[in-house]
Amino acid sequence: MADTKEIREINKGEDLEEAMEAVTSDLKQTPHWREQLTLRGIVVSFAIGSLYSVIVMKLNLTTGLVPTLNVSAALLTFVLLRTWTKVLGKAGIMSKPLTCQESTVAQTCAVAAYTIAYGGGYGSYLLGLSKKIYEEAGVGVDGNMAGSYKEPGIGWMTGFSFTVSFVGIFILVPLRKMLIIDYKLPYPSGTATAVLINGFHTSKGDQMAKKQVRGFMKYFTVSFLWSFFQWFFSGGDACGFAQFPTFGLKAYKNTFFFDFSLTYIGAGMICSHIVNISLILGAVLSWGIMWPSIKNLEGDWFPANIPQSSMKSLQGYKVFLSIALILGDGLYNFVKIMSITLSSMLSRYKQKKSKTAPTDDNLLLDELQRNQLFARETMPSWVSFAGFAVLTTISIIAIPHMFSQVKWYYIIIAYTLAPVLGFCNAYGTGLTDMNMAYNYGKVALFIIAAWAGKDSGVVAGLVVCGVIKAVVYMSADLMHDFKTGHLTLTSPRSMLISQIIGIAMGCITGPLSFFLFYKAFDVGNPDGIFKAPYGLVYRNIAVLGVQGFSALPRHCLQLCCGFFSFAVAANIMRDILPKRLGKWVPLPMAMAVPFLVGANFAIDMFIGTVIVFVWHKLNNQKATLMIPAVASGLICGDGVWVLPSCLLALLKIKPPICMLFVNS
Repeated sequence: MADTKEIREINKGEDLEEAMEAVTSDLKQTPHWREQLTLRGIVVSFAIGSLYSVIVMKLNLTTGLVPTLNVSAALLTFVLLRTWTKVLGKAGIMSKPLTCQESTVAQTCAVAAYTIAYGGGYGSYLLGLSKKIYEEAGVGVDGNMAGSYKEPGIGWMTGFSFTVSFVGIFILVPLRKMLIIDYKLPYPSGTATAVLINGFHTSKGDQMAKKQVRGFMKYFTVSFLWSFFQWFFSGGDACGFAQFPTFGLKAYKNTFFFDFSLTYIGAGMICSHIVNISLILGAVLSWGIMWPSIKNLEGDWFPANIPQSSMKSLQGYKVFLSIALILGDGLYNFVKIMSITLSSMLSRYKQKKSKTAPTDDNLLLDELQRNQLFARETMPSWVSFAGFAVLTTISIIAIPHMFSQVKWYYIIIAYTLAPVLGFCNAYGTGLTDMNMAYNYGKVALFIIAAWAGKDSGVVAGLVVCGVIKAVVYMSADLMHDFKTGHLTLTSPRSMLISQIIGIAMGCITGPLSFFLFYKAFDVGNPDGIFKAPYGLVYRNIAVLGVQGFSALPRHCLQLCCGFFSFAVAANIMRDILPKRLGKWVPLPMAMAVPFLVGANFAIDMFIGTVIVFVWHKLNNQKATLMIPAVASGLICGDGVWVLPSCLLALLKIKPPICMLFVNS
């Protein structure tokens, strides 16, 4: 790479040919794409991907709210690779020096692996197919037909993940140059990751990484030991520090208590202040005001003699009002992103037509380097088309065999729309950093469920939702990785292969991590720790599509309309108000999470945001450097404890003490 002092603007009158020769000379120093893919990189990626799959699955099955862990993964990847190199060097074994490109490829592979644990639907649409969630949605409810479930199985879940997860990476490969170079889409997350990795590979960055690692290890140890200590007191139902009635027993019954979860304190430190504030507002609105008020109307608004899990009881209001907020927020952002996308594409078309688009004469020398490297490694378009065709054919054959309710032509329609939806989502994500794959999936879920009818609508809707979401999500995710590779001078070919390897890893570690929890704990129990709220949400969206508004309990439709309108209005206010005011408008999607899960985790995350606020006030520079590492240590320490705790549960070894609080 050219030295930063040599970076200069190439004016129209200068000799562009001479500059391009200098660029070509510098690019010869970058490693060949085969050298960027290394065995040590794949081994480290597998280790980090497996660890983070367990952590992400825990978050997914408790609240469904998973913070971005890419910074943490990039830090650990760099540290493990650097440690590997140094240990071999001290042992007298010569190894190739660690390069920026190798770090980028390994980080991409690790992130792709643990992304499947979150994006693979194990805590949402696939779990929504289970018998337990079917029963929670109401046995005998019109639309929730008898037998419309499929019990989780490691075989079919792994097969389904392999079938649908790879299609998305083929549909946009031919368009990578247009999206990254021609349109210059920023892809903020991909850019931030590239800046982080480039910073690690400097002398100053290496010193910063060492400080971050020390902070990570310190709080990782604290978190792990604290989780281990808490286990001894949790030998029964509602026992232990996780059930500590911090604000009194009455508040505890309405889920307002601090449960000493370092995982969610760490998550609160990573999430933005407005997310945590929105969670608290949602918790106060639901568990502090609405649910106690509706509970008092038992016998009037809903029958008093029905199970609490019935959708005609208070549970129905919890589920459908959270769905109204989610759909209102999702629909607004869907329309907004599509409008921005179409407007931006039209503007670029007009620029190109009037020949006012910027040319290479105005590019900086380092940007010319990146563009030349990104464009010189051509990948034949026929490979993408052939890969898409083969994988689509496999899906058309395999998925109807897995689910008899899914007709082959549903899959054809899904994959016919997928390239267009994938492009729109990748373009919108590049502009706004908002991946709207879940909203595309929910729209497909609702439409297919209504089309397929009562007999097979719920299962067909959930499965096709997964197909659409997987394709659209992975295509945008790949473009983020290509942006990172573009800024770190990493080969697009090595990035694509690392993404494929990472997805293959994730299709194995994702189902395994899910079954680690599913076999050891009571996943899906609305009164347990692992509530998996989105499994019930997705199934009820399908039931709503099949049955219509008659699925709603009394007066719930009016409340849903009100919350849907509030979600749209909040987003409009956020966009039209001045930035200093708009940034304090609550996020409806975040407000919806406590409606089902409870207020305790929102309190944990709010404590995390208070810690961040105070730390920045005391020492802003140190806080900026250390907060990601400290938060990651808290999350990972508690997450790693999941492995021995699952093993103890599977071996039927119970904690020796029950610490329980009762009214005096």
